[in-house]
Amino acid sequence: MSVIPETVKLGSHVVIEKGVTIGENVVIGHHTTILQGTKIADDVVIGNSCVLGIKPAVNKRMRKISQENVSLIIQSGTRIGNLTSVYSGTHIDKNVFIGDHASIRENVLIGEGTVVGRAAIVELNSKIGKNCTIQTLAYVTGDTTLEDDVFIGPCVSMSNDKYMGTKPYSLKGAYIEKGVKIGNNASLLPGIKIGRNTIVGAGSVVTKDLEENITVVGVPARKINS
Repeated sequence: MSVIPETVKLGSHVVIEKGVTIGENVVIGHHTTILQGTKIADDVVIGNSCVLGIKPAVNKRMRKISQENVSLIIQSGTRIGNLTSVYSGTHIDKNVFIGDHASIRENVLIGEGTVVGRAAIVELNSKIGKNCTIQTLAYVTGDTTLEDDVFIGPCVSMSNDKYMGTKPYSLKGAYIEKGVKIGNNASLLPGIKIGRNTIVGAGSVVTKDLEENITVVGVPARKINS
């Protein structure tokens, strides 16, 4: 059984499975489902029609991720919008904001104060630092790292499979260092590294590693005088 404190506010038709832990002053919207093992700290607000703690499903062509006894953990003060899905094995730190329709896969770490925008997607095994901004419809591919204070503009797209499934390859997304700013509709190829405080202009395609403290634009992205 799950113990629900008297201070918790539940909407209509909320489903809470066994083994869920819920803190004080939590608000859960209508038609939301909290799946087994999820741990929610104090003062969390969850919108309508969310599904939290999803166990990943795979087929024979997909890599298998160990999910034994792994919980979704949501720390205090976090706000989750409507129609949002978050998978098990993910840890969401304090005071994170997750917008409507966002999807966050398994084994993801999201640091304190980060914003994940409306309909943004964060894929499995990714690490997002503190005070990052991932804007509307951005796609953070699996196996990606964002250090603290990174800005990802709307509709940015990343990839982690160099050979697009045609042969075995160790999947690796981008490594984006602290303070990087990436403009809307930019694309990042697999395995690239972007140095601290670098700016990637809107619509750029980043095909190779970028040094610190520069501005790049274009297809492929090239350094300009800023």
